[in-house]
Amino acid sequence: METVEKLKILAESAKYDVSCSSSGSKPRKSSPNSIGDVKVSGICHTFTSDGRCVSLFKVLMTNYCIYDCRYCINRTSNDVRRAIMTPKEICELTISFYKRNYIEGLFLSSGIIKSPSHTMELLLETVKMLREEYFFMGYIHLKAIPGADSLLISKAGEYVDRLSSNIELPSKDSLKILAPDKTYKDILTPMHIVNSKLLEHKEIKIKNKNHFVPGGQSTQMIVGASPERDGHIIRLSEELYNRFSLKRVYYSSYIPVNNDSSLPAISVAPPLLREHRLYQADWLLRFYGFKSTDLIDVNEDFDLAFDPKAQYALKNLHLFPIEINKAPYDMLLKIPGVGVKSAQRIIAARKWGNLTFEDLKKMGIVMKRAKFFILCSGKHFMGMRFCEDNIRDFMLMDEKVKNKVREGIQLSIFDLEPSEIFTSTTGSI
Repeated sequence: METVEKLKILAESAKYDVSCSSSGSKPRKSSPNSIGDVKVSGICHTFTSDGRCVSLFKVLMTNYCIYDCRYCINRTSNDVRRAIMTPKEICELTISFYKRNYIEGLFLSSGIIKSPSHTMELLLETVKMLREEYFFMGYIHLKAIPGADSLLISKAGEYVDRLSSNIELPSKDSLKILAPDKTYKDILTPMHIVNSKLLEHKEIKIKNKNHFVPGGQSTQMIVGASPERDGHIIRLSEELYNRFSLKRVYYSSYIPVNNDSSLPAISVAPPLLREHRLYQADWLLRFYGFKSTDLIDVNEDFDLAFDPKAQYALKNLHLFPIEINKAPYDMLLKIPGVGVKSAQRIIAARKWGNLTFEDLKKMGIVMKRAKFFILCSGKHFMGMRFCEDNIRDFMLMDEKVKNKVREGIQLSIFDLEPSEIFTSTTGSI
């Protein structure tokens, strides 16, 4: 089979893995003979309309797999076209695409062939070859294979910017039903290894050589393939952040690719709005000081009509309205429409005098959302005073919730058109 034909098969097989962010890595020391570079802020990102990163060469080494995960297109019982690329072929393609400015880094995963350790050994051979023989110093994100020998995983971490091990499903019970060949122990072991090595390298302060996973580690879980509620998923994410210092947890809306009675039937579209709410809650955990218990009970789902911060405010109206000119930083972050930078601006600006609603607008506070929950010098916005029972209705009128999230198709490496590329932006939550 020609390399181009292999690439079409393996790039298509890789599109369901969304955890390919490349931010957070530190620069590697380059030399006149090396190729590529990683900036402190991470390499440039481009996204499809559904948020998937396309700036990396995202590919599987092979879609052959000895496992029979019921939700996976590459399960061993599926009759699909299969291909495998050698480490040298992957290296040649990566360098070729990089020189043509198609990509700025590599995202490499694989189906399981022969055994987890055999697969991990091939992946290690690939990234080692890229660094030492092709002198590629650009970004590399590698999937750690659950169940592989710990020494192989540790060694791979010396060559890549990020390692990730997908947790796949939010509970052991669901994993046992839908992915009987995998165990939580095998999945969590690479996370333990990476976290321990990161702590070890931090303690001995290794500089400019033998970098170990400078971009940290991440994971992904599928949302909607199993019955776990949003509260359970967010609680699990919080635990993973606390235990393993993960950079990111990615949430992937379940897309039915197999006919199986143990999987839910989704006839309209993947639950992308639910995925979006989970990402918003995840952001609150990581940057706004919220706990999972602040946001949702373990057996509840998020209300799709409101973002998680607005839901928190509606559930805790006894804490509001908050006086902008007196509230501490952590309380400012609890206000819908006030982001981290906005809260910092408020703290800095009010040293010079009391702030007005006009001042808040100039600072970038989203007044459409914040107006229900704040006071400026004891006054409500435009003199309005809503009863607690009516705030939800007024917010619904102003929010104009978009229940449909535009769907997109991951860009093909063969067909990169400027009009198809979107830039990801974030605003105040």
